[in-house]
Amino acid sequence: MAPVATMPQPSALTSPPPMPPSEMQPSSSPKSILKSSKSAGSKRKMSDVEDWLGDHPTVEDLPLEKRARVTFNPTVETYTWVKSNKTDSDLMNVQMISEDVRRAIHRHRHPVTSEDNEGYDRIKEMFTADPKKAEDTVYAYDLPQPATLMKYLLGLRAHVIDLDRGCSSLVTAVVESEWLGRDLAYVKTFIGFLELLAVAQGTYISPVFKMLVGKLAAIPRGTGTLPGHAAVPASAIYSRVHMALRSIINKVPAGSGMLSQVLSHSFPYEADSAQSFVAYTRNLIQIIGYAPELQSDILALITEKLVKIDVQIQVDLEEFEDEIGETLLNGVSEDPDVEHDIDDADDASDVSDDEVDENSRVAEIKSNIHKVDGMIDVLFWFYNLSFTKGTLADKRNSLDLIISHFQTIILPTYKSRHSQFLLFHFSQLHPDLLAKTTTCFSDLIFGKVQSGIIRQSAAAYLASFIARGAHIPSSVVRQTFNEMASQLVDMHEKHDPGCRGPDLRRYGAFYATAQAVLYIFCFRWRDLTTASIAGDSPQEVDELEPSQIAFPPHIKESLSKVIYSRLNPLKICSPGIVNEFARIAHHFQLLYVYPLIEKNKRVRISAFRSMSSGQIQMGREIRAGDQQGHQLDAYFPFDPYQLPRSRRWLEGDYVEWRGIPGLDKGDDDSDSDAENDDSGDDDESATDEE
Repeated sequence: MAPVATMPQPSALTSPPPMPPSEMQPSSSPKSILKSSKSAGSKRKMSDVEDWLGDHPTVEDLPLEKRARVTFNPTVETYTWVKSNKTDSDLMNVQMISEDVRRAIHRHRHPVTSEDNEGYDRIKEMFTADPKKAEDTVYAYDLPQPATLMKYLLGLRAHVIDLDRGCSSLVTAVVESEWLGRDLAYVKTFIGFLELLAVAQGTYISPVFKMLVGKLAAIPRGTGTLPGHAAVPASAIYSRVHMALRSIINKVPAGSGMLSQVLSHSFPYEADSAQSFVAYTRNLIQIIGYAPELQSDILALITEKLVKIDVQIQVDLEEFEDEIGETLLNGVSEDPDVEHDIDDADDASDVSDDEVDENSRVAEIKSNIHKVDGMIDVLFWFYNLSFTKGTLADKRNSLDLIISHFQTIILPTYKSRHSQFLLFHFSQLHPDLLAKTTTCFSDLIFGKVQSGIIRQSAAAYLASFIARGAHIPSSVVRQTFNEMASQLVDMHEKHDPGCRGPDLRRYGAFYATAQAVLYIFCFRWRDLTTASIAGDSPQEVDELEPSQIAFPPHIKESLSKVIYSRLNPLKICSPGIVNEFARIAHHFQLLYVYPLIEKNKRVRISAFRSMSSGQIQMGREIRAGDQQGHQLDAYFPFDPYQLPRSRRWLEGDYVEWRGIPGLDKGDDDSDSDAENDDSGDDDESATDEE
């Protein structure tokens, strides 16, 4: 119940008994996050609050032309009002409202009658009232004036130490109230309240973070627009949220762990727009600037979400015919308003239900493409700062982080198409970074602790990286090729004596390495020639006659030993890669393997007829269209990058497919021409190979 005042003589009302000093402490208040020892006690908490108030304006610091003189005694509240030319609503000054707040909280925490919650509920209603109804004449009279709301916020801030769990409904009302669209003075006061609340009452830090983080995705229409206030643009809204988060983290460093959890739980849902995903990603990156301890967590979170959507795109595209799927991926335009590129599937009054369903699927795929494109573009921008402006140590640290996320998130996920290009791009910027990346791949392939699936995946990544990396020097190409060929020979010598025939389930790592070697040869054969070893560039090698092109003897020896073994890798490797290798090797008189390819067409592999558990486990390495499940998938993860916005980061990073001089009609055949479908499917009508 509000104090009663008369003019000019004071009117006395019986006040509640004075509150003992001990009651200033919450009876069930949780420990502050900042406490480091049990001995800190309530004195430490009060000291923290007093220190905070020493750095921030209090009610006494506010400039007031005419202040009401307020005096109290243990039994009587006496208000002496000073005559003022202000309106009646201005006469209830900050000090009086602060006392009103104190009394309302005290009576709520220590109720005697049912009326003791009236003041508490009245304050709560002030903050739950919708300020957008100010233009509605029916509701406008119930809304508190902005100046009044500001004074009550100051009063709550002054008594934040009393807002224990029993006052959670009031705290929730204030925390969830409209503040982003108000003037800057109110925003700063509100942030000060949140900061002090987090210091004094640690139990509220989670809901405060949830409220703030909930503002970091796409901003709903109407946010930042309140009657009687200037409209606040989206950029300013985000800045205000970051101002609040930064202030709380600075005062409560231990709260960063809670913030990390909230950031993860608050990531946009799958059905949310691309704008929400991109906006949230940008704001997460901005948090790293003032909470660097969260860098690894935030980047891992973004990468996890990115990979999940990236893989979903591939799954959805495979449901369409190859040509339609590629057209769909290539046909998404770069558009600042990402949703404008999504077809309106509802505008289809004359189409069948199947067509409407397909249009809806297309719209969903396009939305996901925009999500991946926007999110990875933000990551490219963020990492680029350290790689272009940082020291070599900074670059190594950033690459270590990218490699760590690659090993734990990307590599175990099958058919990620774009997420891995962060590693592809940045590892080519310096020889040390390149060496670190190739060593990482090699350790994964030939290490003994990795599963067969991880080793096979790593082989595909290394082969694609060496084949496609335009900034990888010829010496590194030769070194990597020779190391893989040597390892391949070692595996052959280990497995061939007891081998009865090709068996992907038993020798998966061998076949994955063999396919990687063949793939590197197809793309980088120029770097493997004796002319390249002598110093000729790839362009100079192209000018040589086929009879002038030769390869070091150990290449032929290694390949011959492996290809003509009982392990028979040409039967298991992808037909497209096998056929291209056969063309090049025959053209340069390195090897003639066509008779073996023809023989393999008449070979059946009985080991893969039954759906054994081993076959199911290896299913991710098997070509999707191969019913027998005995051939490796032609999956090479650094094939051409097609996202419209972020592909700018990869300009000049690629080795494009080039035709074979003297063999192909043109020497500049495109990747699309070179990537033929696997037309070499086997005719399995003959006898089993023993």
